[in-house]
Amino acid sequence: MGADFVAEWRQWRIEREEALADPHGWLALVSLDWLGDAPSRYPGVPGLWWQDEDAAYVDPDGAELVHDGAPVTGVRRFELVNSGLGVRVVAGDREVEVVRRSGYLIRVHDPEAPVLRAFRGVPTFEPDPDWVLQGRFEPFDEPRPVTVGAVVEGLSHVYTSPGVVHLEHSGESFELTAFNGKTSGVQVLFTDGTSGVTTYAANRSLSAEVAADGTVELDFNRATNLPCAFTDFATCPLPPPGNHLPFEVAAGEQTPYERA
Repeated sequence: MGADFVAEWRQWRIEREEALADPHGWLALVSLDWLGDAPSRYPGVPGLWWQDEDAAYVDPDGAELVHDGAPVTGVRRFELVNSGLGVRVVAGDREVEVVRRSGYLIRVHDPEAPVLRAFRGVPTFEPDPDWVLQGRFEPFDEPRPVTVGAVVEGLSHVYTSPGVVHLEHSGESFELTAFNGKTSGVQVLFTDGTSGVTTYAANRSLSAEVAADGTVELDFNRATNLPCAFTDFATCPLPPPGNHLPFEVAAGEQTPYERA
């Protein structure tokens, strides 16, 4: 195994765990509440919150809240993209995240969250260059909406898929539906023969860049857990139908200590 390969993987792992330890990141979640259509209070959340068919609303009702660096002095409206990014409202040391998942919900990120305070890294398989597989990205003529389930019962997500990734393993061919990466490339949600055994049962994620000729390097040593692997206050998507690999991908992140 090349020294550079291991060193680069170790640096990636350090950066990954530093990101997870963000005081207002996923491990800092302490609550999740679905909003109703009447202004209401929720445990541990300052202000009054509600939703209608289009947007979520907050009335500070005397609480000191900040959004986009400015005090919230009256009713604030948040119209968000379904299954898209949320917005944050700062309340002292905590942050209230507003998200649209069919309906609207709010989640509190608290630097004193028990999961965050107990975080001691993520168990992983040892890096192995044999788990760097070469694939090929085949774009659709036009991006397609793909509906997937969620770890929250009764909830679904709709994401846009730009195409599929083809790969081979042990002489067999597989096709995985891909989504757009956070900044570039593609993201693949998958399960495999280790899911529910040594890795988190619901899903894992792998990001990859696409070369000009459509080549994709799938480094499963960098397969990561989604937030739901660490906390019950996440609404993570499940892999699309067909994104199960019927062999053990003994690479990447394993079931977090918090779930073991």
